[in-house]
Amino acid sequence: MSEFDYKQLDDLLCSRIRLAIISVLVSVEKVDFKQLKIQTKATDGNLSANLKKLEEAGYITIKKSFVGRKPHTTYFISNRGKEAFKLYVKKLESMLK
Repeated sequence: MSEFDYKQLDDLLCSRIRLAIISVLVSVEKVDFKQLKIQTKATDGNLSANLKKLEEAGYITIKKSFVGRKPHTTYFISNRGKEAFKLYVKKLESMLK
């Protein structure tokens, strides 16, 4: 087994909810709040707070619009988010070798 330093893992992605959000976004082009809530099984408040952290880090982008008179928010993973996820997975894989 190779030496592994857990401190090299991205703190943002060490959170289960944020890792779940990024994992969903890696697998789809875009997702709305309702679907993301279903996929992650998170509460509205928990999901919103963690989406904000990912947005502030530049890992996701957000598009707000209206469908009829109802607000609609769509989330996308950014290139920075994709790279962070790939690196996170790579570091985890190195731990298993």
